[in-house]
Amino acid sequence: MTELPSVPRTIEMSLLRADPPVPTRAPPNAPSARRYRPELQGLRALAAVLVVVYHVWFGRISGGVDVFFLISGFLITGQLVRASERGGIGFRSMWGRMIKRLFPAALTVLTAIIVAGWLLLPQGRWTQTISEVFASALYVENWRLVADSVDYFAQHNTASVVQHFWSLSIQGQFYLVWPLLVALVALVARWAGRGLRGSMALTLLVLFATSLAYSVVLTGIDQPMAYFHSLTRVWEFALGGLLALGIQLLTLPRPVRVLLGWLGVAGLVSCGLLLQVGSVFPGYAALWPTMSALLVLLAGATASPVGADRLLSSRPLEYVGNLSYALYLWHWPVLLFYLVLRDRAEAGIAGGALVIGLSVVLAALTHHLIETPARESRFSPALRWGAYRFGVLTLMPVLVLAGAWQVTAEQWAAVTITADDPDHPGALARAEGFEYTGATDPGLMPSFVSLHEDFAGIRQELCTTIPARVEVELCSTDTEGPPGRRIVVVGDSHPGQFLGALLPIAERRNWQVSSLLRGGCPFSTESDIVPGDQPCMDWNADVIDQIARIRPDVVFTTATREVRMGLTEYTPPGYVAQWRKLAELDIPVVAVRDNPRYDFEPSSCVERYGQDAEVCARPRAELLSPEPPYAGMSVLPDNVHFLDFSDYFCTERLCPPAIGNVLVYMDNNHISATYMTTMAPIVEEKLTSTLNW
Repeated sequence: MTELPSVPRTIEMSLLRADPPVPTRAPPNAPSARRYRPELQGLRALAAVLVVVYHVWFGRISGGVDVFFLISGFLITGQLVRASERGGIGFRSMWGRMIKRLFPAALTVLTAIIVAGWLLLPQGRWTQTISEVFASALYVENWRLVADSVDYFAQHNTASVVQHFWSLSIQGQFYLVWPLLVALVALVARWAGRGLRGSMALTLLVLFATSLAYSVVLTGIDQPMAYFHSLTRVWEFALGGLLALGIQLLTLPRPVRVLLGWLGVAGLVSCGLLLQVGSVFPGYAALWPTMSALLVLLAGATASPVGADRLLSSRPLEYVGNLSYALYLWHWPVLLFYLVLRDRAEAGIAGGALVIGLSVVLAALTHHLIETPARESRFSPALRWGAYRFGVLTLMPVLVLAGAWQVTAEQWAAVTITADDPDHPGALARAEGFEYTGATDPGLMPSFVSLHEDFAGIRQELCTTIPARVEVELCSTDTEGPPGRRIVVVGDSHPGQFLGALLPIAERRNWQVSSLLRGGCPFSTESDIVPGDQPCMDWNADVIDQIARIRPDVVFTTATREVRMGLTEYTPPGYVAQWRKLAELDIPVVAVRDNPRYDFEPSSCVERYGQDAEVCARPRAELLSPEPPYAGMSVLPDNVHFLDFSDYFCTERLCPPAIGNVLVYMDNNHISATYMTTMAPIVEEKLTSTLNW
């Protein structure tokens, strides 16, 4: 998870103006109002440096994104309220300025990422990266990550080179919605005869309380989703807005402001060290960095030689503040590309210094050669739609390049094996007496581009959603007339992958195959993967009802599961309990031994090191016991028939990443649908002989 700094310094300078005129004789210890506060620029620089250093050297998150959200709320709210008091908000020119200030650097970095990703990233990461590039360019990357965080089948995703655009997306959404909110409040206040500032403060208080409460609740329920969700971050913008409305009302003695300034700085620096930001934010824990930043802003310019503002107003930090937007945009992709090229999980001291140094150089070049010229270009926001035309011109290259990359990826992904492919026999290569007659070096299938999407399944148009305690999706294949047999595949994604083998059999034999599947929810009376997962247990109860209604000839599911890589395989009691329920309905069960799990992705290892690399295989004895766990169970229902396909996932000695020129795994625990397709003749023979069909 990553963080993004706030808007560039140019926005800050144009937005941060004094609130109502300062009295001619201000209190001696009061912070002076000014058009530009260099200590605020230093605060942004400090937060940006912390973000970069924590990412590169500590592999942690600093909480800096929360600081930038607060600063954005502080700056924009003040500007919009003052504009409303002067007569109204100029939406077109305001959004035009935002486009000119945000688009050039962001789209320059995205363009570079597309080119570098095409050349350097493993093909297995193309699909994810392309989709996130589009989402980032359109300012919806955070919602893309929200979707992935709740999508079981997206959990194989690794951190992408554009993942850090999530917070820029939230910023963009904020810049779009916040002016409309202020204008609406101003309209209602004028209609009700109330003051704008009081009405705005009340509105922000409601938003702050509501959003913070939602953030706390959602963080407790689903922290990854909460982290990227726009509504869990509204309170941080609202807190900044409240500060903008009330800061001129506070008069604090200079010693107090000096103390507050250093307390704020210390809080910012220590946040990422003392809190596991990546796993507890946003929630109430995000009050730590936001309140720290609030203390620094309250301290303001103390004019004290020992004040924190003396450090924050220094020339070096001011210049880093100028670069902070571009620095953040560059540091993350530079870090990830470095790790890919060096095949490392961490950058290390020297590597991290190289990453940071290169990021600073790229940020400086971007600031001076891209941001500044773009800001001063002839596409003036004052001209009708001028900045919007500029935005389209800068956005189009990104969309065109990303589209070309996607077309290339789709073409490579479209290449699939055919039935009885002599070059890619897959599981048939493990059959007794097999002799390979294919090409010398036919390559591996499926393509690495499509590998992570290589799930088996029945076409979506053949699926029906059935209302129940938890919605059940029933998918059933078509047949010509009455089906010869009816098979129901039930459970999580592991028995679901066997559809790759069952569907070709069903089509040839005119069987009907139905699926009742739920990711991460095995066919069990208990919650075997996530303790206390009540929706999973409710779904299992509803599924039994559906099976009773269908009355299939057999139910196909898994017999075992592993907790982790190694000899941890067992047959959960909840599985047996479900089989007993089917025995009472006189429905046979075929339970297959689950495939081994890994603590890495074997196919990704092959892409990196080659098919024959020993590091990509594991000894069979480390993954599979000689006998399956159900073999030692004395009391099992009579309706269950067990099948073990372990010999087609492993040789006598090793569990290799590829067999018969086909990649066995699509991730670290799912057999690829392509490999399952090659198992169709094997599954057919074992299934029919076991059931005497």
